[in-house]
Amino acid sequence: MNTQDQVIAILAEQAMVAPADVTPDSTLEGLGIDSMGAVEVIFAIEETFDIAVPFNANTPSEAGFDISKVSSIVAGVERLRAEQG
Repeated sequence: MNTQDQVIAILAEQAMVAPADVTPDSTLEGLGIDSMGAVEVIFAIEETFDIAVPFNANTPSEAGFDISKVSSIVAGVERLRAEQG
């Protein structure tokens, strides 16, 4: 399973939707994932990929990890895996 598929699986589980309903352009808000859910997504990503995600739920735009849409999350995970791997 590639990075995008794994991220989509995590988001689909959190949003309680089918993975097929999650696209690279999907947003967390569009999937019905609130700020608390976003934190759970970050924890799941950290566990799944064994990385540390620089994310602060209080100031998400300043965290250096873009969670605005699925493709941004995938790119961030791949960048962190390369840096931390």
